[in-house]
Amino acid sequence: MSSDWKECSLDDVAELTGGYAFKSSQYVDEGVFVLRTLNISDDGSIILIDAAFVSDEDAREFSRFQLIDKDILFVMVGATLGKIGKVGKEALPALLNQNMWRIRAREKLADQDFLYYSFKESVAEIIGWASGSARGFLRRDDCRNLRMKMPSIEEQKAIAHILGTLDDKIELNRKTLETLEAMAKALFKSWFVDFDPVSAKAEGRPTGLPAEISDLFPDSFEDSELGEIPSGWEVAELGDCELDIESGRRPKGGIDKNLTFGIPSIGAESIAPVGQFDFSKTKWVDNDFAESSGKGWIQNFDVALYKDGGKPGEFRPRTALYGNGFPFEKAMVNEHVFLLRSVQLGQPYLYYLFNFDLVLAQIIHKGSSKGAQPGLNQEEVRTSSFVKPETRLLDAFNNAVEPSIKKKLLIGKQCQVLSQVRDALLPKLISGEIRIPDAEKMLEEVGI
Repeated sequence: MSSDWKECSLDDVAELTGGYAFKSSQYVDEGVFVLRTLNISDDGSIILIDAAFVSDEDAREFSRFQLIDKDILFVMVGATLGKIGKVGKEALPALLNQNMWRIRAREKLADQDFLYYSFKESVAEIIGWASGSARGFLRRDDCRNLRMKMPSIEEQKAIAHILGTLDDKIELNRKTLETLEAMAKALFKSWFVDFDPVSAKAEGRPTGLPAEISDLFPDSFEDSELGEIPSGWEVAELGDCELDIESGRRPKGGIDKNLTFGIPSIGAESIAPVGQFDFSKTKWVDNDFAESSGKGWIQNFDVALYKDGGKPGEFRPRTALYGNGFPFEKAMVNEHVFLLRSVQLGQPYLYYLFNFDLVLAQIIHKGSSKGAQPGLNQEEVRTSSFVKPETRLLDAFNNAVEPSIKKKLLIGKQCQVLSQVRDALLPKLISGEIRIPDAEKMLEEVGI
């Protein structure tokens, strides 16, 4: 640590305030957000899906629990103890619920962004203090006494700027991934769920598509067991479309959670949209087991389907698509994941087919109908029905979205590199082991 850095307690430089135990009877359909532990994602961002609200009147009454931009949230009890979040403007106005502390820098003593990174680096140490019930909890006084190394405000801001720039790039990439995914889903829905081009042609309206694409759609509908479908299309089962299904496996006795190298083994918890992957959840199998396994190896553009698990009656399948070295150059899936391939349908079409109601509703029903262990077998996937378009239209869709998929896979790899650089710099910058010029040189060398 540099001689101009000072050691102090968290209480010296920040206020630590608890939340309020709002009752479910106080929640309303819309109003002011109440941020709960479930609203903090694994990466620290705030998730507003399933958010709770209180009325404006209650918000004024409990204004002392009001949150502001960049407030640090820390879960101090329960299954997610130690999780850290940072409030953004998109989550405001909001109030803080129970089981979390709000950490806010004292003016002129600490920079809020630096405080976030410094506190984040201390989480492992803090969690080690958890005591009490089986669920564990952290005492506020223990956290207040956390020792921290603090440079000048100017250097705090400079350190936070470097780390924040990396996080901003990662967040921009994530938003790009979401935008690209939404665009591809919208195209699939328009063509193969809502049949918009067919409706337009049937009504004598322009489809808005290039002529060579528009000509691939019929101009009328016909009856089927699934209702009206475009003329010439057919109701088919996935098993009729040269569908290959391959499941993974795991070592006898289960995954060794202490293993930190070998071959990555991807499980249900890692199934996410294209270009997204939580590397902190990576599990590994040794090379001997991997080499002896004849199945479960991920091929380029494989669609991965989470096939079993969860609570009885609450099966919630998810799909992913991997390839071009993302998330790994070489990896396997475990026994909870199916790998799906169909040359006839094309991998992009196959991936998006599992994201919409017709097939999704069928596999949810089949998987949820099981007793103690929800899930799917191969036959249940093969017998799922869908409305199959003609081959040239499948080719047109796959050709249209494949560049987007490749871009998302590339962005995913970029996010991984950015995260690795940030995670390498964080402890060194926060401790004073390296200084700003050295960090800037490191970023320049890796092209950031």
